[in-house]
Amino acid sequence: MCAFFTLLSAQGYAQKPHQDFIQAERVAWSGNYKKFKQTLDELDHPLKPYVEMTFYKRHPKLKYQEEISRFLSVYDHTPLDWPLRKSWLNYLKRRGKKALFIEHYQDTSNAELKCTYLQFQLDLGAPKKAILDQVAPLWVVGKSQPKACDRLFSQWQKAGYRDQALIWERITKAAQGGQTSLIKYLKTLLPRREAYLADLYVAVRRDPSASAGLYRYKNRNQKESEIAVYGVRRLIWRDPKLALRAWDKLQEMFEFSQAQKDSVAYRFALALASKGHEEARFWLNKVPAEQQDVKLRQWLMSNMLKEQDWAGIAALFTGMDNLSNGQTYWLGYSYFKRGDNAKATALWQELATKRDYYGFLAAARLDLPPSMNTQSLDVNEQTLASVSQAPGFKRAKALYELERFTQARREWNYLTNTSSTEEKLAASMLAAELDWYDSTIYTLAQIKAWNYVDLRFPMAFDNLFERYSERNRVDLAWSYAVARRESSFAPDARSSADAYGLMQILPSTARYVAKKRVSKKQLMKPATNIRLGTDYLEYLKRKTKGNEILATASYNAGYHRVKRWIPSEAMPAELWIELIPYRETRDYVKNVMAYRQVYHTKLGREGNVLAGILDMNIGGKR
Repeated sequence: MCAFFTLLSAQGYAQKPHQDFIQAERVAWSGNYKKFKQTLDELDHPLKPYVEMTFYKRHPKLKYQEEISRFLSVYDHTPLDWPLRKSWLNYLKRRGKKALFIEHYQDTSNAELKCTYLQFQLDLGAPKKAILDQVAPLWVVGKSQPKACDRLFSQWQKAGYRDQALIWERITKAAQGGQTSLIKYLKTLLPRREAYLADLYVAVRRDPSASAGLYRYKNRNQKESEIAVYGVRRLIWRDPKLALRAWDKLQEMFEFSQAQKDSVAYRFALALASKGHEEARFWLNKVPAEQQDVKLRQWLMSNMLKEQDWAGIAALFTGMDNLSNGQTYWLGYSYFKRGDNAKATALWQELATKRDYYGFLAAARLDLPPSMNTQSLDVNEQTLASVSQAPGFKRAKALYELERFTQARREWNYLTNTSSTEEKLAASMLAAELDWYDSTIYTLAQIKAWNYVDLRFPMAFDNLFERYSERNRVDLAWSYAVARRESSFAPDARSSADAYGLMQILPSTARYVAKKRVSKKQLMKPATNIRLGTDYLEYLKRKTKGNEILATASYNAGYHRVKRWIPSEAMPAELWIELIPYRETRDYVKNVMAYRQVYHTKLGREGNVLAGILDMNIGGKR
């Protein structure tokens, strides 16, 4: 293996600076065709196709038609395809080159291009029915469509395709998506006697309590019942008391279908259970067995745990096939609490062989060492060599080295999505050699190769984690675990909540911790991010008086929210974790604690870090 990687690192393109590619790309931007072609002929670089794509994307012209067609054919469906194809199609659309547009079009979620494709076919004499049959999905959406669709929609309507059922379906989608301006238009398409329904939908969308206003339901028809169900399903989250009262009254007004009743029961069960409402158990039991998914069963179990209904838990899970590890653990716990230690031990012994939160808890219960189940990855050198020479791998590697991470991941995802399992394993090993941690982790997860622990839990950025964990007096394994859970060690990670970098720091958090503004660019730098992340962990640990369970939950959900979850009466820490009302935070704490055990073991330390949970209480007088 070492010889192979020495050979790989010695390859010309791996050592050669990327300056020649960058210069060629600049030439492509300029639009000088002659200079571009000359530069392209002289370029020997894995990203040569990106130079071509850049030129034709920025300068699409009919005189380059053959070259663009060839490029799109060669790189069809690769990450190089769509950026150029989209630019080319938009150019052909503007020029009115209908036949060429149709020739190069491929199905897309881009409504403007899709409408243009159908319209151009109609313009060129395609069978009207075959084209208009495809229009309804474009029209029945909960948002306004681009103007490019207007003429197509007009022809579709005039041909008699738009009926009242489709209009109502679109109103429903628009209302539930909050597109009130679209509803104003759609209202004009309803018969006059039904125009009030659009206003009713808008009222319920803006204020779910409007669904409790029984006077609003003038005709007690099917469409009103749909609005009523939509409203109370939203209202239960905001005002449970009003929603419960309204639902009782609404059932006297409408003949709801069983499907509608079941959908309300499911939503009421989730909402009330998450709020700890006294009627939660009633609604949890009201949901039909076939609709009791993982989320609902978690709340059903949590409700029983909260009430310490050990017999109920045993009854819920005994005899059930394919219990999750969590369900197995708590079934064992219910036996333990009822004095049936033999059954509890039997379940926990099997569970203790698993490498996850519940497996480590079970091992701690039985005073057994945590089970790592580590497997060494062994891929033959022929496969490694083949993958390393694949153009997609070379492009992904070069883009990664250029820190063009988004493009690099697109190439990587295309490579692995079109590879065999053996090739994915080889790609994972190659990515690990490049210290491309998140791609290694993602690819192994894609094929459920869970036991390659050394690759899935790398000692990434070890010098930085060691330095700042020690400086901030936080456990190194804990720091690693948080970063592994937050970003899989992707320095450029950015969440939907606008958190950045390895340890997913919000700019506001960074400013608070650093006592000054920290730019988003700085947060993408591993040294800055790890320093601030470990500093924040130390701060949260102090705020929670040394309780690292509460500090971990606070890292995800915020200290002030976690503070509200602490009960007035003490409860076992493992029970408190299971009853965290936010699923994201509940899973987060479990994952971080499990990952911490993995890193604890990888650091050469003995013992089960989850054992402390068993002796810990949360809440009460501290």
